[in-house]
Amino acid sequence: MSAAVSPTVAGYGTRSRTEEGGEVVLERFRLDGQVAIVTGAGRGIGAAIASTLAEAGADVVIGARTADQLAGVAATIEAHGRQAVAVDGDLDGRTGLARLISAADGEFGGVDIVVNNLGGAPPAPFLDTSEMAFAGAFAFNVTSAFNLTQLAVPSMVSRGGGSVINIASTAGQFAIRGLSAYGTAKAALIHLTRELAQDLAPRIRVNAVAPGAIATSALDGVLANPRIEEAMVAGTPMRRIGDPEEVASAVLYFASPAAAYTTGQVLAVSGGIQGSSLEMPFPDV
Repeated sequence: MSAAVSPTVAGYGTRSRTEEGGEVVLERFRLDGQVAIVTGAGRGIGAAIASTLAEAGADVVIGARTADQLAGVAATIEAHGRQAVAVDGDLDGRTGLARLISAADGEFGGVDIVVNNLGGAPPAPFLDTSEMAFAGAFAFNVTSAFNLTQLAVPSMVSRGGGSVINIASTAGQFAIRGLSAYGTAKAALIHLTRELAQDLAPRIRVNAVAPGAIATSALDGVLANPRIEEAMVAGTPMRRIGDPEEVASAVLYFASPAAAYTTGQVLAVSGGIQGSSLEMPFPDV
């Protein structure tokens, strides 16, 4: 069956259509020829994202602190028939993040997709949250995304454009007791997403995924208590905890040509919660 060619979509080349005029839907989600960078990729959500992007056809530069964890993720990427480059060590600062760009440029000739998954901060009562902890939450969750995105832009533009996906949190969408540092940082990341979507259009799209409670090692300590897990499930309209692969699927959508007309958006992968699925046991002031 012959195929006609439609106009170029920035950062993705051309799209094929059958002679009957119907586009092959699943092809819109392919990332063949694309290069992705995923931070915090050693485990959990980051590892699932890296594997999913590779399964869709991308080569992936993965970054995290622990070399052993990255080796396992790299093996998964290679099992999908794609190439992986692992960059281990402290990637919080701009110098460390620049190593990811250098790896993508040196090994693959540039980058098309950036997934800012690096982040986190523990819950704490407001009066027990230090200025250092508050500033650290911003540096880890927001400044890191700002830096890596800014560093990646020249490479992305040289390849025609691309996509940035920030991993935010529902904690940045709803006020939750005990998350003054983490929640405020994630809210700032969501707003940064919208700002950069304006600044980098039309060649680079910027979107965010906001996970709710996802079954990762970071949540293991909480889910080890059956009563707490039951409470979280009961507080979630979908009546279960989410899977990292479900977050990864949302990232794939934003990264792919299927989302070529989508920028500045936040997609919650949260089971339908409209607040916290678990109240923090912190006393009133």
